[in-house]
Amino acid sequence: MDGDAIRRSFVQHVEYTLAKDEYSATPRDLYASLAYSVRDRLCDRWNRTQQRYHREDVRRVYYLSLEYLVGPLLDSALINLGIDHEARAALRDLDIDVDEIARQEDDPGLGNGGLGRLAACFLDSMATLGLPAMGYGIRYEYGIFRQAIVGGEQEEHPDTWLRYPNPWIIPRPESLFRVRFGGRVETRREGDRDVRVWLSTDDVLAMAHDIPVPGYQNDVVNTLRLWGAKATRELDVAKFSQGDYVEAMCEKTATENLARVLYPNDKVAFGRELRLKQEYFFVSATLQDAIRRHLAENETVATLGDKAVFQLNDTHPAVAVVELMRLLVDERGLGWDAAWAVTGQCFAYTNHTVMPEALEEWPVALFERLLPRPLEIVYEVNRRFLRDVRARFPGDEARVQRVSIIYEGGERRIRMAHLAIVGSFSVNGVSALHSRILRQRLFPDFAEMFPGRFGNQTNGITPRRWLRQCNPWLSDLVSSRIGDGWVRDLDQLRGIARHADDPEFRAAWRAAKRAAKQRLVDFVQKQKTMELRLDAGALFDVHVKRIHEYKRQTLALLHAVMVHRRLRSGVETRTPRVLLFAGKAAPGYAMAKRIIRLINDVAATINADPATSDRLKILFLPNYGVSLAQIIIPAADLSEQISTAGSEASGTGNMKLALNGALTIGTLDGANVEIREAVGPENLFAFGLTEEEVEARRRSGYRPRDCVDADPELAATLAALSAGEFSPSGPEAAREVVSALIERDPYLVLADFAAYRDCQRRVEAAFADQEAWTRMSIANVAQMGRFSSDATIAGYAREIWRTL
Repeated sequence: MDGDAIRRSFVQHVEYTLAKDEYSATPRDLYASLAYSVRDRLCDRWNRTQQRYHREDVRRVYYLSLEYLVGPLLDSALINLGIDHEARAALRDLDIDVDEIARQEDDPGLGNGGLGRLAACFLDSMATLGLPAMGYGIRYEYGIFRQAIVGGEQEEHPDTWLRYPNPWIIPRPESLFRVRFGGRVETRREGDRDVRVWLSTDDVLAMAHDIPVPGYQNDVVNTLRLWGAKATRELDVAKFSQGDYVEAMCEKTATENLARVLYPNDKVAFGRELRLKQEYFFVSATLQDAIRRHLAENETVATLGDKAVFQLNDTHPAVAVVELMRLLVDERGLGWDAAWAVTGQCFAYTNHTVMPEALEEWPVALFERLLPRPLEIVYEVNRRFLRDVRARFPGDEARVQRVSIIYEGGERRIRMAHLAIVGSFSVNGVSALHSRILRQRLFPDFAEMFPGRFGNQTNGITPRRWLRQCNPWLSDLVSSRIGDGWVRDLDQLRGIARHADDPEFRAAWRAAKRAAKQRLVDFVQKQKTMELRLDAGALFDVHVKRIHEYKRQTLALLHAVMVHRRLRSGVETRTPRVLLFAGKAAPGYAMAKRIIRLINDVAATINADPATSDRLKILFLPNYGVSLAQIIIPAADLSEQISTAGSEASGTGNMKLALNGALTIGTLDGANVEIREAVGPENLFAFGLTEEEVEARRRSGYRPRDCVDADPELAATLAALSAGEFSPSGPEAAREVVSALIERDPYLVLADFAAYRDCQRRVEAAFADQEAWTRMSIANVAQMGRFSSDATIAGYAREIWRTL
């Protein structure tokens, strides 16, 4: 593990693994050689960890998620192995800068947003806590897309993250499982019983690809297993022999397309079909793999529930409930009751949203065509469940319809959240507010039926990546005062609170923040598409997350337009502010794309105005992902967490930004409520309607025009946008966004505007007193211990998984 060993290993990989020398090796070759050197040090620990799990016949956690935004892996592996300083020194002797070559690493295209990043944090914490766990997902060959901004609009380009060999992914061609689609189902007599047989299927092979997941300096290395799709045969020999080579290869390619792209556009029929196939593909392979592993250590599948728990990360893997039943009944010969008893012991379900579009439903007709045998099991699960509901609530057919797994109104659909609840022993939300909404508003009938099944596990973030790795200035300052135990035990951050009264410490705190801001300034200035000079002394106001109407980027943008108009009219002189947006819009989400266009139009107008350019700038940084987040988040002074109360399940961006010293401006939504409770209301800028008030406004018939009529400044701001004053490329996007706000405003942007404007005035006043602002920043960081993903995973392990 010393520097000499790392240097020798690095040189050997350059020469022998890559067949290069000091003259021919490219920066990417140097990155790959260091990655292989680090991986070598992981492999011994990886093997020993897995051998110990097998030897001790442990209870295993299987984390099922369609997304994993793991981010670049080299730096995190160096930190978790505890050799980052040694590696840097070793390569420095060879005149190689580790930071420079690390930039060659592409972000793995395995996720879309917060759901995938949360899954990656959880894997890190499972390994750090030494839990016997595996993550399971899909090895997408292309990420969701690489975002470019052209003419102010989002353009989607292929995310070819696997165009170069990836040192971290190890193919396991011996781990192959057959996954079935289509076909028909018949009844056959076997012995003394009738069995259902799934015939004439179109099959796909799932092949495992493993990524090591090291814990923090504890010699534990867990596994993220990703399934790639392979044809059951390389080509159709009959067609090939008849000279139809092209069609033979096309069939092979079509089969393997199943795992090509993350999350196709499910607004078209082909996209819906592919997405359902992806979900079934990865859960079927995962369950077969888990059963194989269980039977290598145990005699019967009847004990699977004692040795395995499958955590469903949202509804995407919910089809696992019926697939496990199929495997147990059809392929392992268990009776229905015995199989259902095992299934009920195995699954736990995490709900991540209250948004209707994310509560997944599948048309019965589509399910029947792709998955006829699993559909039969859905019907039987639902029949037995509704029988129990009727027995408990006789005559209450309205309740029966509400809780049925099959929605019978109009197009018949399978409600996957209902399936997950019925088939799991635990259902949890991801913040205290969200879990209450699940019980009281989203699933009250289920909560009444299964009161002990519903709980809460507030989300968290890993301090290894989201402070230790991404913010060396603040990390080193904290460690210089309280030691580095906080990296493993984030509650130790409380120790910095006692230094808040030390002027020298506060000055060092501001210097650390300034260094992170200067890194962002330098990054922006290097972007070829931007000619924007930023002042690192300005208030960096950051709104970075998926572009969605409920995230309310429009609220921050309306305020920026209002501020600009005030500055132009000489009403006031404001603290210099940089408003920074980043995030992707789903390819089929037209309004989100219009919001991106409007942000860029407003930015182009305001940034070009010499009368205000020293006090207000706006920028949209494209292609937001983990790498970009690691640059933006440490630089933020103000964290915008302004979703409509009752819309955000948790949010983890709020935690990352607060951990890096940003103060939060936010509604009482998601985990903002718990952050405010932790840091104190005096250290967070809260505004807006509460969740109860939002629901009351909607029930009473919310009229957004009333808000406009009552607020002349808001009316003037909207009128200026509609008139095209901030639209150099044309007013179409502005008019569509403004029209949607005035006529519909489903997320109450206009209802919260006045409160947001007043809250931003408090922000301005607070930022003007840098000593007081620094105290508030320190207080935020000091109280972030409860939002470590280590604490979250410990809660899962104690209360749900029974592995601690």
